[in-house]
Amino acid sequence: MSAYRDGDKTIVLLPAWLSGEDADEWVSRMLDRLAAKESRRRPTDEALLERAKELSAKYLNGEPDPVSVRWVDNQQHRWGSCTPETGTIRISTRLKGLPEWVINYVIIHELVHLLVPSHGAKFWALVEQYPKAERARGFLEGFSAAAHTAPEEC
Repeated sequence: MSAYRDGDKTIVLLPAWLSGEDADEWVSRMLDRLAAKESRRRPTDEALLERAKELSAKYLNGEPDPVSVRWVDNQQHRWGSCTPETGTIRISTRLKGLPEWVINYVIIHELVHLLVPSHGAKFWALVEQYPKAERARGFLEGFSAAAHTAPEEC
């Protein structure tokens, strides 16, 4: 018996011999376990802000200074977004449980948008300061393809 996320879907695997009542009980148990596991793996909003400040200092000379970074549930077609005027960054909860270096890429992407609004040459030159930028973009494209959703940058 196991449970995992596949994009926006939750998959619960149970043996075929379980009765309907037992299966319902096990589904509930497995969903509770999965939620507990994910909550341990997903950084808090405060941890995201701290990580963003560290990434800004390490790769962007500390120029973008975000005021807040938080998880949001309402981004189904974006990995992240930001509001440069307020210094706020929002990260899609669809990223929860993904490798740290992928989440770091999305944070870097949004940090750069605090400085450069468009996806021009200057923007990409700053994003590429993150050594795993290209790898993370490929990961997100593959993740989107597997989930049958169109990838979007931000």
